[in-house]
Amino acid sequence: MSIIELLLISVGLAMDAFAVAVCKGLAWQRRSWGQAAVVGLYFGIFQGLMPLIGYLLGIRFAEVIQAYDHWIAFILLSVIGVNMLRESRQTSCPADNGPAAGSRDDRADLSFRAMFPLAVATSIDALAVGISFAFLKVQIMEASLMIAAVTFALSMLGVLAGQTFGARFKSRAEQAGGIILILMGLKILLQHLGVLPF
Repeated sequence: MSIIELLLISVGLAMDAFAVAVCKGLAWQRRSWGQAAVVGLYFGIFQGLMPLIGYLLGIRFAEVIQAYDHWIAFILLSVIGVNMLRESRQTSCPADNGPAAGSRDDRADLSFRAMFPLAVATSIDALAVGISFAFLKVQIMEASLMIAAVTFALSMLGVLAGQTFGARFKSRAEQAGGIILILMGLKILLQHLGVLPF
């Protein structure tokens, strides 16, 4: 897998974190690089760890299902992509469920108790991608570091965008991420079937 392909997958995976970061940014009146960095670190670290965990799980079965690895990668990436497209239709922020949970104060909370569930929830897709990386013989450390770095940067950008422009980028980001992951899964499948030469 090329650096460009890894970068595209990293961007696709980071879109969920970006969308949640936009919602976080809505909670603060003034732009704060410190708050943006904290959100970026939470999401970046978890998004970088999950593919590594998925890879370690997947590598145990890679040889057994090598003949079907391209189908597995295609299905995983497509399911994640379709799910992101479905979530992009929701206009509310993740913290907006329930009468109290959607308050500005709750969204502004950067404590471990508040950020840990969000970081895990936005990185579950990366776990599945890590499993597909095991079948594709991807250099996992390089991939995990790139996913972490891209997620960190886009999460910071999401917080700042939320503080500046509001939630208008949230659904578009999730749509873009979903489309990227579906197209990458399709490319992997077509390559292995010999339809695409590259």
